[in-house]
Amino acid sequence: MPADRPGSTVSSKKTVAAEFARYLRTETVGGTVLLVATAIALVWANSPISETYFWLRDLHLGPLSVGDWAKDGLLAIFFFVAGLELKRELVVGELSNLKAATLPVIAAAGGMVAPALIALTIGWGEPGIEKAWAIPVATDIAFALGVLALTASGLPSSIRVFLLSLAVVDDLGAIIVIAVLFTAQFNLLAGAAVVALLALYWFLQRRRVTSAWLYVPIALGTWWFMHESGIHATIAGVALALLTRVKRDPYEQHAPAVRLEHRLQPFSAGVAVPVFALFAAGVPVGAEAIGKLFSDKIAIGVVVGLVVGKVIGIVGASALAVWLKAAVWPSGAGPRDIVAVAVLGGVGFTVSLLIAELSLAEPETAKAAVLFASMIASLLAAVLLIRRSRAHGTMSE
Repeated sequence: MPADRPGSTVSSKKTVAAEFARYLRTETVGGTVLLVATAIALVWANSPISETYFWLRDLHLGPLSVGDWAKDGLLAIFFFVAGLELKRELVVGELSNLKAATLPVIAAAGGMVAPALIALTIGWGEPGIEKAWAIPVATDIAFALGVLALTASGLPSSIRVFLLSLAVVDDLGAIIVIAVLFTAQFNLLAGAAVVALLALYWFLQRRRVTSAWLYVPIALGTWWFMHESGIHATIAGVALALLTRVKRDPYEQHAPAVRLEHRLQPFSAGVAVPVFALFAAGVPVGAEAIGKLFSDKIAIGVVVGLVVGKVIGIVGASALAVWLKAAVWPSGAGPRDIVAVAVLGGVGFTVSLLIAELSLAEPETAKAAVLFASMIASLLAAVLLIRRSRAHGTMSE
């Protein structure tokens, strides 16, 4: 056997790392890891050793708990990667056409208004409904994209772009609702620091500065001051992404947005999103909460709002926008594809759970309703997306 060449072990390790990163970039892998982490969280939080789950989730590391680091910190990385993709699509991709970009925005608005009205109507008169109507307005972008990746490989890429855009706008809208309804006070100095850091980031992008020694502290500072201002910290990820340059210069092989997305996507899919799911999905679902699921008016409003209201709002707003010629269907897709995506919009999960906790004194039943509705929406959407994938496969033959 010939002796190993010097450096061959290091080269082999680099190759393995590169292959693992490439594997994590496969969306079906990311979706599978996400769902596995969710299942582990639900089982763990409802098992005889559930106290270990809540101890770990609530354990403080510095200024935040482990759960908060996952929800506000790691998820900001996912939002940054999603925001980079959205910016690229807006500038040079599917959404560079104004009418194509308008559709997901209008659809997201419809997908927020309809569930809110349904929840408010059904829960009218119940204690806490004055804020609990907001529970079904949000679509969980991480879980929705995970289900889409696992079930819709045959659909046009424009469908993923549509869902990504809709979910980002939807989440931004939901976070604005949280800010209006639940933020006791806004820290003006922290908000000013955010604006200053974002302006500096934009200036450095314009000046073609590439040093990570500058950008990493700016990104961390933006995230921290966003958190301290009272605004949901994940907005920092979206804001920074939308300020990142997506058109490459003649001397560049790739634009900064493409390079960053390529480097961060494996970490986002393999670490950030699964860990976030692990600490967000661990909701104790007791017999009492399940028993009230079909008698509590607020819980019923949440389920109907997410499962039915999202479809009515997204499909109705989309169809109206296209009929008025204010928007166009995604390229290669049609109304039936939008229906399948609209059903997937009923996966509320994280932000919905957060609003339930903020709006109700006893949120357990409402949280169980969010989980139940998200499960129903996921299963129905999976069936519809698989059927639409097959239909597109048949049409392409």
